[in-house]
Amino acid sequence: MRTPANEPRLQPSRLRSSAKPASSGEARQSAEGATAAALSPSRYSAVARVLLRVLVLNLIVAAAKILFGYASGAISILSDGFHSLTDAASNVVGLVGVRAAGQPPDEDHPYGHRKYETVAAAAVTVFLLLVVIEVLRNALNQLSGRSTSPPSITAASFIVMVLTVAVNLLVIAYESREAKRLASEVLLADAMQTRGDVWTSLTVVAALVGVRLGVPMLDPLAALVVAGFIGHAGFQIARATTRILSDQIVIAESDIERVVMSVPGVLGCHHIRTRGSADHVFLDLHVWLPAEMPLLHAHDLSHVVKDRLMARYPQIADAIIHIEPPPNRDIAD
Repeated sequence: MRTPANEPRLQPSRLRSSAKPASSGEARQSAEGATAAALSPSRYSAVARVLLRVLVLNLIVAAAKILFGYASGAISILSDGFHSLTDAASNVVGLVGVRAAGQPPDEDHPYGHRKYETVAAAAVTVFLLLVVIEVLRNALNQLSGRSTSPPSITAASFIVMVLTVAVNLLVIAYESREAKRLASEVLLADAMQTRGDVWTSLTVVAALVGVRLGVPMLDPLAALVVAGFIGHAGFQIARATTRILSDQIVIAESDIERVVMSVPGVLGCHHIRTRGSADHVFLDLHVWLPAEMPLLHAHDLSHVVKDRLMARYPQIADAIIHIEPPPNRDIAD
């Protein structure tokens, strides 16, 4: 139980009198049960099932839009179809990532494979970039006059767009609900991407109305709007995954401190660090215990702290606690 040379002076807000420690087994059972549920292989299977169902729906939506886009010559419908096809591709990436993430820790990956799912979510941005480039190319070709064929908009075009919007709304509701239940950022990212699809599809519908009213320029302009929505969705997903991959804080330090200080016998805590994703958090911290406390007693008390933390936050996969006496022992006394 060492104290670093540059140990900061103990702050009164993080110090309290020593008291009799709580039982070392008071929270362990509930913590282990909650953590097991969060990290259970069945969770990854459930995420994969959701992605597979959404993949089928996205393929149907993409095929309908692309076929009618080519048939009508409407670049906005075609672009929206490519967008939906990219959604299907991202579902495949998500399935691969979830399968890898479900593998247990091994000798080469002692922290597990959980970040593969995050990498899969980040890969969605690559597909979004590709579709933005394709949409912009087609729209600029039509605006510059390189493509002179006027689009042929029929009632079937509107029916297809309205039906695909309805399917996307169902997908959003389904994925959002399952993302919350399973605490999966790959499902949340996919639902966020699909939410952008709804807005782009509505923009396309509005453009088709304009084309029918004799304003064909609205078709490529709508395609540019589609590109904007796609780019915005890509930025949101990239920002969310970057936070995880860059080890941004997951649980507020004050929240962790509140739980730690609820354990009788703990004098204070500091150097609190959390990292990981919303459903798979790694925590390490330093806990101050009375200097005269026997090592075995201090060890048992650290387990009480760990158990209480994992009971309060089941998403914590592991917590490493460094026990040490407070730097200002006069105050502790």
